[in-house]
Amino acid sequence: MSIDHASAVAAPKSDPVFLHVKTGMTVIFDDGSGWRMADVIWVDGGARNPKVPTFFQVADVDTGVINWINADLVTHNCPRV
Repeated sequence: MSIDHASAVAAPKSDPVFLHVKTGMTVIFDDGSGWRMADVIWVDGGARNPKVPTFFQVADVDTGVINWINADLVTHNCPRV
């Protein structure tokens, strides 16, 4: 009787949202004080792999304030038109 050992390995369901964010997109994120919507100005890569985003420089769509956010905070993105 053979045993299928490959079935015990779980395949990843999907990539994290922040991996698909590009400059010019609009993102929604939760900064701890509430939900925010912002336009991405700059995507900053990591030290180990510069192609993986770690920080985004964003402009808040309501206030226009520009700040840096951690890529893990992004929950939704809207593609460029």
